[in-house]
Amino acid sequence: MRTVVAASLLLLHASAFAQAQTAPFDMSGERLPGAPIAPRLAPAAPPAASVPVAPAPAAVPPPIATEPQPAASAPQPATAANPASPPRSADVRRYVLPFSKLALAGEYDRRSWSVYLTPEQAAAKASFTFAYQNSIVAAPEASALTIYLNNRPIGQQRISSPDGPSAVTFEIPAGLLQPGANLVTFEADQRHRTDCSIQSTYELWSNIDPAGTYMSFAGRDAAELSSADAIRAIGVDSAGKTEFDIVVPALEQPGTTKPLLRLAQGLSVLSSMPNQVFAFGTGSLPAAGPGKLSVLVGTAAELRPFFPSLPPAAESAALAAFVTDPRSGSPVLLISGPSWPAVSSAIDTIVAPTDRSPDIRRDVLTTERWSAPNAPLIFSDTNIALSQLGVKTTEFSGRRFRTEFNIGVPADFYANAYGEAKVLLDAAYTDNVLPGSHIDIYVNGNIASTVAITATSGGILRHLPIRMTMRHFKPGLNSIAIEAILMTKDDAACTPGANAGANPRFALFDTSELHIPDFARVGQRPNLAAVAGTAYPYGRDLEPVPLFIDRVDPDTLSAAATLLGQMAIMAGHPIPVETVASPNTIGDRDAIFIGSISQMPATVLTQTNVSTASQASWRPVVDTQTAVVDTGAAFEQWNSKVSGGVLRSRITAFREWLWRNFDISRSSLQFVPGAEEIFTPSNAATLLVAQGSSPAGGGSWTVVTAPSAKDLREGLEAVTEQLNWSQISGHITTYSSKTGKVDTVPVTRFDFVPSTPWSIGNYRLIAANWLSTNILSYAFLLVVFVLLIGFATSSMLRRLGRSK
Repeated sequence: MRTVVAASLLLLHASAFAQAQTAPFDMSGERLPGAPIAPRLAPAAPPAASVPVAPAPAAVPPPIATEPQPAASAPQPATAANPASPPRSADVRRYVLPFSKLALAGEYDRRSWSVYLTPEQAAAKASFTFAYQNSIVAAPEASALTIYLNNRPIGQQRISSPDGPSAVTFEIPAGLLQPGANLVTFEADQRHRTDCSIQSTYELWSNIDPAGTYMSFAGRDAAELSSADAIRAIGVDSAGKTEFDIVVPALEQPGTTKPLLRLAQGLSVLSSMPNQVFAFGTGSLPAAGPGKLSVLVGTAAELRPFFPSLPPAAESAALAAFVTDPRSGSPVLLISGPSWPAVSSAIDTIVAPTDRSPDIRRDVLTTERWSAPNAPLIFSDTNIALSQLGVKTTEFSGRRFRTEFNIGVPADFYANAYGEAKVLLDAAYTDNVLPGSHIDIYVNGNIASTVAITATSGGILRHLPIRMTMRHFKPGLNSIAIEAILMTKDDAACTPGANAGANPRFALFDTSELHIPDFARVGQRPNLAAVAGTAYPYGRDLEPVPLFIDRVDPDTLSAAATLLGQMAIMAGHPIPVETVASPNTIGDRDAIFIGSISQMPATVLTQTNVSTASQASWRPVVDTQTAVVDTGAAFEQWNSKVSGGVLRSRITAFREWLWRNFDISRSSLQFVPGAEEIFTPSNAATLLVAQGSSPAGGGSWTVVTAPSAKDLREGLEAVTEQLNWSQISGHITTYSSKTGKVDTVPVTRFDFVPSTPWSIGNYRLIAANWLSTNILSYAFLLVVFVLLIGFATSSMLRRLGRSK
């Protein structure tokens, strides 16, 4: 009897498996919080029971857990070798940190991002586990770490793990998770054990371990991925990375590169993950794992030897569906058809929903997968409340309060020498706060403004204007931080219990506003910061962008897909490309060149001011080689020894003083910008990104090159990481895999590229910024203008005045 029942169950399971294998591709849009769930084309097992959404609790915080919960609800404390206990065998684990490391620093820190869940995962019973380690000086009785899901606290943990990582698990209330985007927030409130100084607040930190931070879903249904949710819900691995493994048996055949790069960009835009890489191959499917999605692309005849259980539909029509690999049991995105035109058509069914016309202006930069909410794009005079930027009203009892938010500016932003933005601050402080305390504004990590607190009786600030120059703004994403340094008499005494922080001394209200004035808008060439910020100018091209690839091998194609995928996220849509074999066919259009330095056309290197001699001389230093002497640095050292180092050091100190106090540099003390110098990459560098003009000056040519295809792939995988991508700027950017350092060469001379309709107001702003940058030209024009007024006045008085 048992044998008959088991056989029946096996037959039923095989039938369901066959239906799931040929499930059509579902490209329904991402579901926002609170939106109804759209019906899915692919069959899915119904959830066990529908649970009503629990209402959010009042402002009462959850109980503080002093130790991880015993029994099955919490793992044992982790060790260095085992940072977190493994989940139950039937559970599905989803890592949630989209970073290689996450440090919550200072007395107050808050980080938010979204995690995309499938309907099966949202309906399953779930728990949240995180592993952390804090500094030894953190006081556990006054420090706590709170976890929020969809703005609802699910648990709070005393910060008390200085000796090693500890794992804590909180059960997620039923009905709290939802299909689609779910907001995850870590909030740290930390206090020092013994010290009450401002300096001591920089010693406070709590590091969250990506490998020990995950959601666990009960049941095997949570592992089912049978629609477009599999792409959006790909997530990250234990190191915070996302990987697409694309197997193409006919990888090197002509005509396959263009659709494959379009597929890579579509997958990038759908997932929108910050640290994603692409790996192309021609062999068997790689091993599955968290944060990975395997994609099998080719005609039915090409794929049958690699995937024997190919659906019969692939023999007659374009097919894009999720199937199960019979060898590993993992889901695989299958894209096939009877011919490559049919395969391209199947790719379009996946990518088409992400297409957007460059003429349609977008309102936000998509950042919620690593920093929520999405950053609004500001194009002109705008006031925006901090509540819309993710800042919450906060009462603070410590000494150094800091909060951050993001905004975006367009690629043609040109106001780095004259513009002023304002923070209209709504805040309050008690009479305990002493004069000498101050509020600072930071832009992209650089201090932009400081306002001193002088009152001794406390005060309420209502839209206090704090002006800050816009010199630190850049095209694309910009991070702005508000930091309050608060000193009191109690801190000077630092009596026992002073760090408990029972009474708030400062409050920041989310009614505060950020005001961005009108700024000059004109494109600049070269400008790698615009490429990294919004994929300018390629994201605005109406025609396909010429793409030169020296050879179609797995390393080079993987590097190109990783780069174009990151650019597609910044542009907000896939960038259409067409492959070219020679720069002579490009003409005066915008173009991208990817390949090893030895195969790069000499014309391209000349246009980007890269030395053509580097094709033979640029070789990275290997570990077995002796250290290579940097000729430029050695020359400077000997020059200082021979020519008098004391005088040179004094001149350098004077230049720094002028730059620090008056914003005057050698480049600003010239009538017109000088010519770009020829750049020779150092042997310590393993990747180079450069931009210049086309031969006729009408297009932007961007070169991405390395000594070898392997260096190219590894370098782009590192540079496109979220921490490094924002550092790309200037005329040339280099990366060293040995040191992990990104270096830039600033732009010396650039050309203006009109980007908006002609207007007197915009041209006035452009002239104001250019003259503010070139001081001597401004002074010369001012003298000429005064002389003209003098001559005109003298002539007028000579004609109209009375003479004897």
